Amino acid sequence: MMNLGNKVVYQIYPKSFQDTNSDGIGDLKGIIKHLDYLEELGVDYIWITPFYVSPQNDNGYDIADYRNIDPMYGTMEDFDLLVKEAAKRNIYLMMDMVFNHCSTRHEWFQKALKGDPYYRDFFIFKKGKNGLPPTNWESNFGGDAWSYLPETDEYYLHLFHVTQADLNWDNPNVRQACYDIVNFWIDKGVKGFRFDVINLISKTGIYEDDLTGNGKKYYTDGPRIHEYLQELNRNTFGRYDDIITVGEMSSTTLENSIRYSNPASHELSMIFSFHHLRIDYPSGNKWQIQPFRFHDLKKNLFTWQREMEKGGGWNALFWYNHDQPRIVSRIGDDGKYRLESAKMLATTIHGLKGTPYIYQGEEIGMTNAGFTDISQYRDIESLNYYNLMKRKGKPEEEIYESLRRKSRDNSRTPMQWDDSENAGFSDVQPWISVIPNYKEINTLDRESDNSIFNYYRKLIRLRKTVPVIADGIFEALLEEDDRILAYKRTDSTQELYVFCNYFPEETQVSLNIPTDCRCILSNYNEDIRPENLTLRPYEAVMFLRDI
Repeated sequence: MMNLGNKVVYQIYPKSFQDTNSDGIGDLKGIIKHLDYLEELGVDYIWITPFYVSPQNDNGYDIADYRNIDPMYGTMEDFDLLVKEAAKRNIYLMMDMVFNHCSTRHEWFQKALKGDPYYRDFFIFKKGKNGLPPTNWESNFGGDAWSYLPETDEYYLHLFHVTQADLNWDNPNVRQACYDIVNFWIDKGVKGFRFDVINLISKTGIYEDDLTGNGKKYYTDGPRIHEYLQELNRNTFGRYDDIITVGEMSSTTLENSIRYSNPASHELSMIFSFHHLRIDYPSGNKWQIQPFRFHDLKKNLFTWQREMEKGGGWNALFWYNHDQPRIVSRIGDDGKYRLESAKMLATTIHGLKGTPYIYQGEEIGMTNAGFTDISQYRDIESLNYYNLMKRKGKPEEEIYESLRRKSRDNSRTPMQWDDSENAGFSDVQPWISVIPNYKEINTLDRESDNSIFNYYRKLIRLRKTVPVIADGIFEALLEEDDRILAYKRTDSTQELYVFCNYFPEETQVSLNIPTDCRCILSNYNEDIRPENLTLRPYEAVMFLRDI
């Protein structure tokens, strides 16, 4: 069985990675252009967010054709070349599969609208109640989760955007259509799949008002979800030993996550959970501003490490992706201590048990965008929030402060390659503005010993050469400490100790570790001794001991 512990995945948001045809939008040739860069970094897989034919109402997650490349990104020939050139560098592609819903432009939905009974059963249509939608469920993007079709006097379910109609997975024809899509891309040489909000595909079949929430209890981790994932595994990627999979799990539980990712379940290789990213959501409210809760962060990370290990599950390790703000701005320091805090945060993730994911720009310490006007935003969720708050009379400055900190567009600005115009992303105005700090933050300094990029290279190299990082068991340390996140990894021959100071003040480590430990990594570029250890602002240290 493949060792997932020594693999590293790099996520590319193609729209913002590299434009090669001067239209302001990134493309597949842009990824090919930077394969040497990714090889230099040392990653094994590149997860590329959707580049299929799409109306782009949700930046490609509204798919109108699962088997063709949207012309804005290139051609199938470009894709085939990307697979071939990546493989030359021992890098493999992970495709994004969006199977909870498809675009209302997809031929399936269009045929359903025309009354074709075969395709009507691909979706969830319901009659309204007393002139209202079938239920009071809310869309994840705001507003009702149902849209009305006057021609049939029915509503269709869309848990996300109004143009993203939920698929009816209880219909075996839907499931087979999805399996055929996965196999199509496997035949193209794809070696990885990321399944978008996959734990929402099994609805309970109970369509009634949620009197205590927004409807999630009726469709999250539903009654047949494990059956469906096992069937997906059996009919597609499970027939191969060299394909990895990851499921994005929305509001899931530990118990389900263990089942999803335990090899004995024959479902997925690993899962994304988001509990550790709710540490600055007061009462679960994403848009409300609050400093991150350090103890909650530690508790979440440590609990998922311990319990997933105990149950035989596997974690995808990450700080953020295209749906979250930049982590160095969120819980680090994107000013005075940007280099130190970016490296410290990387150390936390890359020393843990699981498979690390790096989001484009994370490896150079890119920051939040700092947009000041609604015209700069592109994300449908952010625009909906702005309009909703305006209608409620919330002061504009408060709305903008929330957007500056929480908008998904913070992670979608163009990759900052160099200090030339448009950060080397494009020679025309990009689809979304480049952050002005690209003059200082870009990939040009990556050969420097002090660069964040070089630090990520070291972390990746350690994961591949130090067995305890890939395979060791996890033990939490200093769980009650107010400033330090620390843990230990152990296997039969080695011990790894990791200490990370999450604050801008110097902090004494109140723990004695064996004096024969040696420092294998420090973000202050000094040989640190384990005795009487004091961590400087945002300092991170890794010690290794042979046993």
